[in-house]
Amino acid sequence: MDKTDFTEGKIVGPLLRFVFPIMFAIFLQIFYGAVDLLIVGKFSDAANVSAVSTGSQLMHSVTILLTDLALGTTVLLGIFLGQKNAKECGRVIGATIALFLTIGAAVSVLFLFCAGPLSSLMNAPEEAFAQTVSYIRICGGGSLFIVTYNVLGSIFRGIGNATLPLFTVAVATFFNIAGDYLLVAKFHMGATGAAIATVCAQAISVLFSVLMVKRSGLNLSFSSSDIGFHKKLIGRIVGLGFPIALQDLLVGISFLIVLAIVNQYGVITSAGVGVAEKLCGFFLLVPIAFSQGMASFVAQNFGAGKMDRAHKALRYGISISLACGLVLGYLSFFHSVPISSIFADDTAVCQASGEYLKAFSFDCLLTAFLFCFIGYFNGCAKTRFVMLQGIAGALLIRVPLAYLFSRWFNGDIFMIGLATPASSFVQVLLCIFYFFKTKNRFINRSRL
Repeated sequence: MDKTDFTEGKIVGPLLRFVFPIMFAIFLQIFYGAVDLLIVGKFSDAANVSAVSTGSQLMHSVTILLTDLALGTTVLLGIFLGQKNAKECGRVIGATIALFLTIGAAVSVLFLFCAGPLSSLMNAPEEAFAQTVSYIRICGGGSLFIVTYNVLGSIFRGIGNATLPLFTVAVATFFNIAGDYLLVAKFHMGATGAAIATVCAQAISVLFSVLMVKRSGLNLSFSSSDIGFHKKLIGRIVGLGFPIALQDLLVGISFLIVLAIVNQYGVITSAGVGVAEKLCGFFLLVPIAFSQGMASFVAQNFGAGKMDRAHKALRYGISISLACGLVLGYLSFFHSVPISSIFADDTAVCQASGEYLKAFSFDCLLTAFLFCFIGYFNGCAKTRFVMLQGIAGALLIRVPLAYLFSRWFNGDIFMIGLATPASSFVQVLLCIFYFFKTKNRFINRSRL
């Protein structure tokens, strides 16, 4: 697997060539999660749709948490590559493997024993409670596989290679679709069948990925002797990744709280918001891809002291993301119900989803700025700021507004949904302020 040097040459071309595989990998990963809801929505009832909606949202939060923690590896590898330090790159990979195998095993055990209490905490509707517990227990028990392929992705994005993560999620998506059709459409196992298909697909994907790595090699100074608990490197990985992970954990919790607020209005509303959240993932595809690509691109140039290239990449990323956001915002506002019907046949569920998507349309524009700024600050190792702005948006804006709007407007889904773009607006303002506060400092650093 070749690594890419982002510190020399053109900016737009290499950035886009790096971002496109990330974008397709994220698309497949979102589709991978959406397939469960899509097939359950077509071949099962609203209770199973609600169970997959609630359970998958919880699992998504855990996946994001682990991926963000692994972003410490991506940034640290990028910095060492910018410094041309191949030996330390190998030790970073070895420390990452040891750390995340331990975390993955612990998370799997936790979910096996806590699926019931977690479902209660999520206010899972009574008629969907048993299915929700089953989905969470099965998917959570396979967390070790989730950890493994996300860590592989973080390593390869860190060295500027986005091909392997794309391959990994493509394999997982193929087998998840096949498993869902077999267990849900043919054997009518509902949410339980969807969960089994998910875990099996992850396991097969990890196996294929490991075989591919062994055959291709890392093209880095890495050997099995590098695997171990290197305290200083693990400290740096955690120091970079933990603020991001904590931020997204709290952001994820904020969305879970919003879902818990929504769940009290019944299974139709719960299922509708679940469908909308899956569609939101697709609409955020471009800014999320640029956020991840920006982190790797900026990290290398940060390590090499070439911040002028990082600033240009940020401008290009925002411009492209905003152009896409205008189109997707229009679709999510004016065509929300027909789009929702892709995932559900129930008219009431589609109407509920459509109302939530109309509110989300404003976020399509705001996240073009927000996610690119987040990627930029992550690449500059300013992960503590990323954490603080994320926590401010989630806990001080999104959750309070969602709760207040649910009371003031008697459960109006559109008004509850407006809490999210309100949060993004505040976060964008914070990012703009911090960018101009630190810009000159980084420029002076690049001239040393």
